[in-house]
Amino acid sequence: MRSACFFCLLIGMMLIPINSVFANKDKNTFIVALDGTGDYKSIQEAVTACGAFSSTEKKIFIKNGVYKEKVLIDSFHANISLIGESKEKTILTYDNHAGQNFIGTFTSYTLKILGDHIKIENLTVENSAGRVGQAVALHVEGDYFVASKCRLLGNQDTLYAAGNNSRQYFNECFISGTTDYIFGSATAVFDKCEIHSTTDSYITAANTPKESQFGFVFFDCVLTAEPDVKKVFLGRPWREYANVVFIRCFMGKHIVPEGWHNWDKPEKEKTTFFAEFGNTGPGADVSKRVKWAHSLTKSQLKEYVIDKIFKVESKWSFDSIEL
Repeated sequence: MRSACFFCLLIGMMLIPINSVFANKDKNTFIVALDGTGDYKSIQEAVTACGAFSSTEKKIFIKNGVYKEKVLIDSFHANISLIGESKEKTILTYDNHAGQNFIGTFTSYTLKILGDHIKIENLTVENSAGRVGQAVALHVEGDYFVASKCRLLGNQDTLYAAGNNSRQYFNECFISGTTDYIFGSATAVFDKCEIHSTTDSYITAANTPKESQFGFVFFDCVLTAEPDVKKVFLGRPWREYANVVFIRCFMGKHIVPEGWHNWDKPEKEKTTFFAEFGNTGPGADVSKRVKWAHSLTKSQLKEYVIDKIFKVESKWSFDSIEL
């Protein structure tokens, strides 16, 4: 039985046609348009206009266009929604990468979110640096984060799901990259997303804290790849207690039979938790998986419900979706 999800209520509230915004615009709504027909021409200007520690949701509607800028939603921002006109044509892009002057992996982001209660929808967030090493598109550390119907595009390190106490929910998103393109220490749920590999390498590199029961959890996702990609691992442990689980996902033939890699550090095999349950497709056969990987039991599967994964508090209530 499906139990409802606070995230789903958030997502439903975000589904507002951008054309109707002009007729119902209020002080908590901002329009970003490159052609000057909105309140601001840049996304960062609109974020700054939202002010600090807002208890009221601020909606930033972004008209179609290619916004080449580096955007920071800082820790003193809260309750902000970035809503694009369309995910294919509303594009936030930048091209920083590790190795540039004063740029490392953690400062290479195109969009960085440190504040809580931030939502993004119908956006493409891209790091266009190319195959030059670590280059983050989306970097999230805030709590209560939701991404719905977004495209996250990059190569190495596309999505940095960071923050030891950060809970993140990705719904119907397209995420592509080359190496470790979903990485970090957050508790993150990927629900009905497409996970697209563009070269032979690794999908996840989790850095789950020892005290966290859950790391990255993939529900009902589709794992795809470019036609020439033949050898992709589901993940490898960035740190000792990496925790990644795939449940009811379709895995293409590019997923290698062994499934998981130890990052050439056998000692991590004793502490990581890499697991699968009910997956389908040519890459889902667990008979040749590495011996230290796990197949969830039906008893263990009962723990993989949204309220337990996110450790629901009074602010989070779920009663209509089952993952």
